[in-house]
Amino acid sequence: MPVSPQLNEPGRFNMVNADEIAKLCYDCFSQLPRRGKPEPGREWTLLAAVVQITRCADSDTVRKEVVSLGTGTKCIGQTHMSPSGDVLNDSHAEVIARRGCIRYLIQELRRAVSGGDSSVFCRADQPGKWRLQPGVSFLFFTSHTPCGDASIIPMISGQSQPCPPVTSEKSREGTDVGGDLKRKAEEPSEGQNTKLPRLEDQETAERRLQDRGDTKTRVPSDSSKSDDSSQSQSTETPLESVSQASAHLEIKTRGPSDDAGLNPQVPDIHRTGAKCVPGGPADPLHPGTGYHSTGVLRVKPGRGERTLSLSCSDKLAQWVVLGFQGALLSHYLQEALYFSIMVVGKCPYSKEVMERALVTRCSHVSDLPAGFSVSPPALLQSSLEFPFSQAQTELRHQAGQGRISPCGAAISWCNVTEQPLDVTANGYKHGVTKKALGTAKARWRQHTLVIHCCDIHEKFTTINCSFRAVVQ
Repeated sequence: MPVSPQLNEPGRFNMVNADEIAKLCYDCFSQLPRRGKPEPGREWTLLAAVVQITRCADSDTVRKEVVSLGTGTKCIGQTHMSPSGDVLNDSHAEVIARRGCIRYLIQELRRAVSGGDSSVFCRADQPGKWRLQPGVSFLFFTSHTPCGDASIIPMISGQSQPCPPVTSEKSREGTDVGGDLKRKAEEPSEGQNTKLPRLEDQETAERRLQDRGDTKTRVPSDSSKSDDSSQSQSTETPLESVSQASAHLEIKTRGPSDDAGLNPQVPDIHRTGAKCVPGGPADPLHPGTGYHSTGVLRVKPGRGERTLSLSCSDKLAQWVVLGFQGALLSHYLQEALYFSIMVVGKCPYSKEVMERALVTRCSHVSDLPAGFSVSPPALLQSSLEFPFSQAQTELRHQAGQGRISPCGAAISWCNVTEQPLDVTANGYKHGVTKKALGTAKARWRQHTLVIHCCDIHEKFTTINCSFRAVVQ
């Protein structure tokens, strides 16, 4: 199986320290303006970032720079998607960070094409094509394990499952998608102070959005603090929606009994709110480790209405095969771009599960177009927790602040000269009036990427279809 050349670089692990990467991303977030950030002690969010790593050819110097950063936990339901594509569907941090990275890469490609100095691209062997500069690679950071398959993690003995125990199949009948089971898991435990209700308009917006619903339990740290990192649901772009055809896509299904093989003594697993795609394998919902099927495609979790956005685990797995450059850049690059390393912040984590979700179920893919290959990243975890994680928010919560909830806004920042910072809510630019809805003023800056990508969407669709064909 061919792999990306950047993965064969010697010393790839030596030049990256997981804690250094996490601190770099957290510091970048702290330097952003206050707008769109969670309210300390009451709101929480997730963070993801893309870091450019540049190794100098004439020395051992390695430069690390955050080129894109995103926060967010929301995903709109299918009935709120816009036929004209002017509403942002998927606002999960991982998706936003990748989209911001594409903006950065487009800027660098323009510089290279115009004869300017690009720190990323140089001419390739093929006429009219471009490739990465020697020594340049990209790393992906996320403060929490991606929603979906990568979040189905064996629990440490002694941990308590935040979800209520499953009693029988009959007791589950009539349960709404993302309904009572998830709601109970997200409610404060008994003994905590009663939280004030949110404002009515916030409740309305909350019903329109889908909370990222991975249920995680706290892992005690050395300082006896909790290491919880429950996730809320994310948002996806129109091009990333799951079509009816992809509902039948299955990537290497594993039965629930396979989970026990990871650790025969594990009494239960962390659960994800991401739902199996219609038409594919379903979750058995058995007690303990038999609750989920693993290795299957899922749509992002939601309360009530289903979303049409693939889980972040599935999108990351797709980037392992097709690259993260997207349709527009694929037209100009000689080879796809792959993340050489993936770093996860402090949270419930299993390297074996991450490998299953991102690598193993795609390892058999073959017959890809020229320039594409299965390129698994190195997997690392940091010991540093995001200050605005759910666990840290709960620790800092004070009586009278109101109910703890995921932040409704999503932040996108990337290293571009024109409008590097965007903040959105409900799929629209933050602060937009109702009168402006449906106009260009309400659109997120990165919607221009969707418009450009439509010009060569047919080419990307051909590549994407070949990916689906080989994994079925």
